[in-house]
Amino acid sequence: MKEQPLSFEGVLQAFLDFLSVEKGLSANTILSYSRDLSKLLLFFNKEKIQWMQANETDLVKFIHHTSQSGLSARSLARLISALKSFYRFLVLDGILKKNPAANLSSPKSWLNLPKYLSVNEVETLLQQPDTNDERGLRDKAMLELLYATGLRVSELVSLKLSDLNLGDGFLVCRGKGGKERIVPLGKSASDAVRRYITEARSTFLLHETNVLFLTYRGNAFTRQGFWKVLKAYARKACLDEKISPHVLRHSFATHLLERGADLRSVQLMLGHSQITTTQIYTHVSRKQLRQIYEKYHPRA
Repeated sequence: MKEQPLSFEGVLQAFLDFLSVEKGLSANTILSYSRDLSKLLLFFNKEKIQWMQANETDLVKFIHHTSQSGLSARSLARLISALKSFYRFLVLDGILKKNPAANLSSPKSWLNLPKYLSVNEVETLLQQPDTNDERGLRDKAMLELLYATGLRVSELVSLKLSDLNLGDGFLVCRGKGGKERIVPLGKSASDAVRRYITEARSTFLLHETNVLFLTYRGNAFTRQGFWKVLKAYARKACLDEKISPHVLRHSFATHLLERGADLRSVQLMLGHSQITTTQIYTHVSRKQLRQIYEKYHPRA
């Protein structure tokens, strides 16, 4: 006789009984968990997701779908707690082998919107280096590359010539924990880097090295050294109050999402190990959508 598949409702009731009998949680908490997880089932049904095959991306989508109803950070934190507890129970009970909620994080960290520049502000910043001399060519290439790839400043200053593939338009980045990722490189950045290599890099090359960007002493930049370069150009562009290397990384991610990039692709390009870290940018783009709606919709 064929074994009947487990129903979500049956498993949910077993979980709620577990919370009551073994965990001793209050009736109000159990009721809240029940409501949150019932919403999860409705979401799965609407999105045609089999609940036993749901992955981390599906849960992140559910969190964002639910957050759009205007829940407070506290309510979202409870929702995530319910998801983590429920899936932990499913794994412990042998119903699932892998916990898709294991890496979900509290909204306290990702509800704080990152600072970022508008596209026009980035354009203004990128126009500041004087490309009539070697230093300007180098600095222009660094700024273009940082915005084009969303690299961390530590990743930018440690780039090697061998990490570049300008012909095919990508670079290989070695990020946190020595993890490698491939990041696309747009035409503007590729052209700026190619010009720096052919016309300016030899000026800074005082000894043999594979490091891409060099100081006048022929050494790799430190993070602080590049920050000073960026700050000087930001001051010329009247952006010094809102600039840092990480602001360009935030701008890279925000501008991609505003133009329709999916969250998982942006996560891969940024080198985030958890998609919940990338979630902060969806709040930025949603804020932008709201502003557009309120500006143009006749009934807004």
